[in-house]
Amino acid sequence: MNSSNKPPLIWLNVLVFATTAILALIVAPLYGYYQGYGWEHGIWFLITFSFCNLSITAGYHRLWAHKAYEAHTSLRYIYAIGGAFALQNSALHWSSDHRPHHKFVDNNDKDPYSAKRGFWYSHIGWMLRNYNADIYHEYGNCRDLQKDKVVMWQHKYYLALALLTNFGVPILLGVLYNDLWGMILIVGAVRLFLSHHSTFFINSLAHIWGSQPYTTKNTARDNGFLAVLTFGEGYHNFHHIFESDYRNGIRWWQYDPTKWFIKSCSWVGLAGNLRVTPKLRIEKAKALALLSKAKNNLSEVPNNVQVAIRLQDECELLVKYMSDYYEIKKKLLEGKKETLVKRYEHSVLKLEYEQIKLRFHEQQLAWNQMVKQYA
Repeated sequence: MNSSNKPPLIWLNVLVFATTAILALIVAPLYGYYQGYGWEHGIWFLITFSFCNLSITAGYHRLWAHKAYEAHTSLRYIYAIGGAFALQNSALHWSSDHRPHHKFVDNNDKDPYSAKRGFWYSHIGWMLRNYNADIYHEYGNCRDLQKDKVVMWQHKYYLALALLTNFGVPILLGVLYNDLWGMILIVGAVRLFLSHHSTFFINSLAHIWGSQPYTTKNTARDNGFLAVLTFGEGYHNFHHIFESDYRNGIRWWQYDPTKWFIKSCSWVGLAGNLRVTPKLRIEKAKALALLSKAKNNLSEVPNNVQVAIRLQDECELLVKYMSDYYEIKKKLLEGKKETLVKRYEHSVLKLEYEQIKLRFHEQQLAWNQMVKQYA
């Protein structure tokens, strides 16, 4: 885009991002060198940083943008305050950006922060100019959120909440610990700078760096290192194909504190109706992603047409066995809950389950050995 045709700069955003960067990267280290910081600065940085980021990941993102679960009113108010503290605009405004990103991912004209427009644009450039003014017209893609009283309360009083938290909290802590400037720098500027850019990494780095185990149809990537920086949001390839799942890291060992937090809230009645993608859909997606990668690498393989046909056939067979396996597994689990199911019928079903399970696992092994030669 020619510079003369670019939308006007949003000077408030430019000022905020530039000021926090200067304070966090230059002033805060200099103050630490000459004045020093204490344990209280580190503890309150971790508390406020975690509060802000979880309000974005669990609140703005998984609750409001994607409806991945339901939250108690008190928890929604906490998210609303933490989101204002994170200074990423209101939940209504944030979601109105994020929903088109998923719907039109990588479309340079319709994805507000398309990664195909480059790292700088997807990371922060899209917020420095008024590129997406039309999205905010009556917030038409978020009619559901306009019925949420907490979302609309925060949207109405967002500026007041943002100023109160971003200035009030550091100043209050500075008075309590007798270090006003130290707390303003660490809990104010450094916390805000890192909170911003760790979130922005999901729009930029998570579309450039990592693996694509679930889909190759967009640029989203899974990256365990980014998950650590972003409270679990780094498993972005999974998220872009299963956006309504309350989890991003689905394995027990994957670092997703947002998932753990939401699950913990459900145990105490603060969250409910947690949406989980059926395992069959996940396994099908993995198989199809492997098939796509393999087909893309066949150009230099002898008899590549025949190999592609065989890969397609083997994948279809795997998906069939997979579907049979999960279907009968579901019936078997339902049978355990049904007290009137006869023992004989249950035993026959269990035997059939074991046979299908064996067939599925054998085909899965054969498929993996074949496809990984090319993927």
